[in-house]
Amino acid sequence: MSKDYYQILGVDRKASEDDLKKAFRRLAMQYHPDRNKDDPAAEAKFKEVNEAYDILKDPQKRAAYDHYGADGLNMASGSGSGAGFSGFGGAFSDIFEDMFGDMMNRGGNRTGPQRGADMQYTMEITLEESFSGVETTIKVPTHETCDKCNGSGAAAGTGEEQCPACNGQGRMRMQQGFFTIERTCPTCSGAGKIIRDPCSKCSGQGRIRKEKSLRVKIPAGLENGRRIRLAGEGEAGFRGGPAGDLYVLLAVKPHKLFKRDGANLYCRVPIPMTTAALGGEIEIPTINGSRTKVKIPEGTQNGQQLRVKGKGMPVLRSDAIGDLFIDVQVETPMNLNRKQQDLLKELDKSFGGNSQGKHSPESSGFFSKIKEAWSDLKD
Repeated sequence: MSKDYYQILGVDRKASEDDLKKAFRRLAMQYHPDRNKDDPAAEAKFKEVNEAYDILKDPQKRAAYDHYGADGLNMASGSGSGAGFSGFGGAFSDIFEDMFGDMMNRGGNRTGPQRGADMQYTMEITLEESFSGVETTIKVPTHETCDKCNGSGAAAGTGEEQCPACNGQGRMRMQQGFFTIERTCPTCSGAGKIIRDPCSKCSGQGRIRKEKSLRVKIPAGLENGRRIRLAGEGEAGFRGGPAGDLYVLLAVKPHKLFKRDGANLYCRVPIPMTTAALGGEIEIPTINGSRTKVKIPEGTQNGQQLRVKGKGMPVLRSDAIGDLFIDVQVETPMNLNRKQQDLLKELDKSFGGNSQGKHSPESSGFFSKIKEAWSDLKD
């Protein structure tokens, strides 16, 4: 019975080249022998998928197949028409590298010592510590070079030997039907060498799991989310390779009073209505632990911002210091007794008449605009 290559790939007979390639890639990954070592049927299916794509990806072969079918195509191939299979250099070669090339390259690069992985450690500090800078000790779980074998992975008096399975190449070629697959050597895991007598402490890895203490210095002014690189303090290398780096990620805890924006600090400060109206002086805390006096101008409005120079955060690697901005929140008096209420009523009466706009210009202007709007509606 003639094979239906379109059905094998699960595509329509009018499928585009891109549709064919996507279908083949998906099925090749699904039925690849390396992923189905215990399923002999998968290899047969894999070959069938490769055969279908080899024909349909070639416009001339596809046209011949659409006209004659698979049986007619095979006969044409035998007569020298050139419509036969192209083996490993055909269907599979153009996307083999896409699917498995990275795996093979990793295997090839694994010969010899390997560099250790980089690590990241999140360190929480307070805003005060960010202001002044801090030096502290952190404990990092990591891999360190085995002190018994000095990172070689081999027991004392022994060493590495060339892998007999791949002859030191780290990769193995396997012929599967009409094409060849190259993969990482399972015996040496791509290293090209094996250890007959591994170190008893690290089991041949050349490194051991351990928690190490590191002294970290955080400079003054460092902001939330910044990283500090500690070269060579990451994971130890594999079989004597160089260590990776450690990146300390800074996380500044939220502060109860201050919010930071660059080198500037912002603080919400409530003041009594009388202080806002008459003016005065208040004392507020600063990020360095001291206190500073701030003059409140007469007639200060709610939401007004006052600036205190040089009371913000230091600028990293600079002598400059940011400013402290105070967001004034004017408090309305609460729980007044009868006498206090009468006094406020007398004060309100004293604002009456044409002088109301003088004392409350914003509210007076707002209600004037409302009156004008109402007049326009009536007209």
